[in-house]
Amino acid sequence: MPAGDAAPMMIIDRATFVPVVAGANAFEVQSSTLARDHALNKDIKEVAEMIIADHTKAGEKLKVTLEGKGVPLPETQLAPKHRKMIEQLQAAKGNDFDTLYLDMQAEAHMEAVALFRTYASSGDDQALVGFAKETLPNLETHLAHVKMLIEKK
Repeated sequence: MPAGDAAPMMIIDRATFVPVVAGANAFEVQSSTLARDHALNKDIKEVAEMIIADHTKAGEKLKVTLEGKGVPLPETQLAPKHRKMIEQLQAAKGNDFDTLYLDMQAEAHMEAVALFRTYASSGDDQALVGFAKETLPNLETHLAHVKMLIEKK
């Protein structure tokens, strides 16, 4: 897509949004737990801790939001792409781990920011629209921190 072109506006319904968010959230927590335990760079470990805390809270908020509507949170499944990314992180060591983690976090958070922005502006469930609007600033903060760490490397 040429620079300056906006991505076409997607329409996302609750049935699509919820499982994607739950799976992506699980990926963020799992990958960041690996980073907390295995990253060499202390700044990466600190960002990983923040991501774990924020995504754990977001997962709880999603669950409570759905329960308030009488809708159970579906069983969380990592997307095949995210399972592969976790396997790659588990195999990586040292600086390679740090670089891989940051690259994965940048990609995952860019996708999450786009998804949450779209749902916040055009979602079909007002309670989840509120959840998306409330969660979006944390996702943008995570993305900014990850990009800053990538630039420092």
